[in-house]
Amino acid sequence: MNFGSDNVAGAAPEIVAALEAANRGAAMPYGNDAVTARLDKIFADLFEHPVAIFPVATGSAANALALAALTPPHGAIYCHAEAHIQNDECGAPEFYSGGAKLVPLGGKDGKLVPADLASALESAGIGIVHHVQPASVSISNETELGTLYRPDEVKALADVVHRYGLKLHMDGARFANAIAALGCSPAELSWRAGVDALSFGATKGGALAAEAVIFFDKTLAEGFAYRRKRGAHLFSKMRFVSAQLEAYVKDGLWLKLASHANATAARLAAGLARLPGVELLHPVEANEIFARIPERAIEGAFADGYYFYKRGDVNEAGARCRLVTAFDTRLEDVDGLLASLARHLGAGARRAG
Repeated sequence: MNFGSDNVAGAAPEIVAALEAANRGAAMPYGNDAVTARLDKIFADLFEHPVAIFPVATGSAANALALAALTPPHGAIYCHAEAHIQNDECGAPEFYSGGAKLVPLGGKDGKLVPADLASALESAGIGIVHHVQPASVSISNETELGTLYRPDEVKALADVVHRYGLKLHMDGARFANAIAALGCSPAELSWRAGVDALSFGATKGGALAAEAVIFFDKTLAEGFAYRRKRGAHLFSKMRFVSAQLEAYVKDGLWLKLASHANATAARLAAGLARLPGVELLHPVEANEIFARIPERAIEGAFADGYYFYKRGDVNEAGARCRLVTAFDTRLEDVDGLLASLARHLGAGARRAG
């Protein structure tokens, strides 16, 4: 009964079946297999646009290698202060880019504001040799606070990005959750809105270990195959990564899995909002929930066998917590957690009286 992350879930049965099928017989190594060869067309059809796609195994690799392709060592990467690349990738974007500087910006609910971005770029010292030069902007959809950029919001940022000659990267670790929640097409939320490169996530959505870097302008992918090799993500048995990606998007599986995760998060969020003393900290738009929960309820739920992340931000009202649902989250576990929290809040209230 672990609500710590969608990473705690196993792999979807359809993904496991695809791996078993890929395991039959021999196949050429390093991406020269039949499954990997199919990905360009599969994802071009999915996005309604020609793409250059490069499978990798981790989201950090996808983000860092994609940004390195868009950003020179003397460049700057603008992102939200809560972004995964800023707080959770151990300097990987800086390392793989050869030293590019991350420039974090604010913005409500984990989202960049076009006017703020434009102001930052205007004062960045473009063309001045003493300053790092703005090169790219990275946004996450779904964001690190569980909110979503709509296509028009992405477009508004992209207009600023491109006006200053930069490239727009999207961290799509939970891209499926965003698409499922918004009901738009993958194209509408990516290249049609101005995204130049996408880190397409599958691991959090039900794969075993599969992500991809997708370029919508193939000229940006020039040399990327070498960058991926140098970054140790050209797998000899690439068919096993590619088979996961193929199965993930086949027949809309990725959206089915994401829709379940989103629906269980909505059920959990609605229940949390009804509990006395619990405060939802950000809009719940996909499968991540941020809430302030009284300490007695947190510890009681932990003792009952439930788990979620308790962040360091603690005050008299409780601790800031993150709860995440996954493709296989059970409704009975959602309801069980809510009952546990309610019980411990009620017990605490009676003791206090």
